[in-house]
Amino acid sequence: MKTNEELKEIVRQKYSEIAEQDKETNASSCCGAGGCSTEVYNIMTDDYSEVEGYNADADLGLGCGLPTAFAKIQKGDVVIDLGSGAGNDCFIARHETGAEGKVLGIDFTEKMIEKARINADKLGYNNVEFRFGDIEQMPVSDNFADVVVSNCVLNLVPNKKAVISEIFRVLKPGAHFSISDIVLKGDLPESLQHDAEMYAGCVSGAIQKEDYLGFIAEAGFQNVEIQKEKPINIPKDILDKYLVGEELEKYIAAETGIFSITVYAQKPGIKMIKKEEKAAACCEPGSGCC
Repeated sequence: MKTNEELKEIVRQKYSEIAEQDKETNASSCCGAGGCSTEVYNIMTDDYSEVEGYNADADLGLGCGLPTAFAKIQKGDVVIDLGSGAGNDCFIARHETGAEGKVLGIDFTEKMIEKARINADKLGYNNVEFRFGDIEQMPVSDNFADVVVSNCVLNLVPNKKAVISEIFRVLKPGAHFSISDIVLKGDLPESLQHDAEMYAGCVSGAIQKEDYLGFIAEAGFQNVEIQKEKPINIPKDILDKYLVGEELEKYIAAETGIFSITVYAQKPGIKMIKKEEKAAACCEPGSGCC
């Protein structure tokens, strides 16, 4: 059994390689972990190409959802993206929060940070920052963000409970997160659970859906909601690398499921109303306050 630090290093090395691959290679692989299937298709990722704010240079095909589409980002919001990669979700969030807001991407792979900063410079964004750091101990002050998003990242983190506690810490009172991630229903075979490639491929690092939601509730979040859920089917030519004979047949026949979910939850408290929102509310016809 590998230690948490060993697992992190596996992910760091693999995603350093991914930073230098093209999108087609990543999208036809196990969440970018390598060309592990002879079939060419997206195992995990959703199509971003029609989303406003999308930047092709920043899309490495590594996600498992569209959290920004569900994140209820408002103009002027401060948004954090966990595991920001080449910056795709950050740039989409920036479209929503506008020039008056701020977007912070955090990633612990230096090559991803470098790639994201180059992409931000090309776009001329001065309110999008990429910060090197571990999301188990975010380099961010308390009560910093209005919204936290993340796309297929927590499943790669050994200590998911620590990350969820950190999300709670960095969100302002009344603020919220929307996170897309991989979860399980039923147990994976041991060979899938412990294989390094499958860990870096987002699958074997996933935990049970009930445990995932339990960590969110234990951290103190409220109004927890599954915004989207879809099954993830691992192709047989990938499974053949890890399972043989009876074990493979049993896995295919079982009710074990791998799912992408997008989860919303809110930190308790009263969210501060921005000055411009107060003015708009006051001056609406019939508001009675002007």
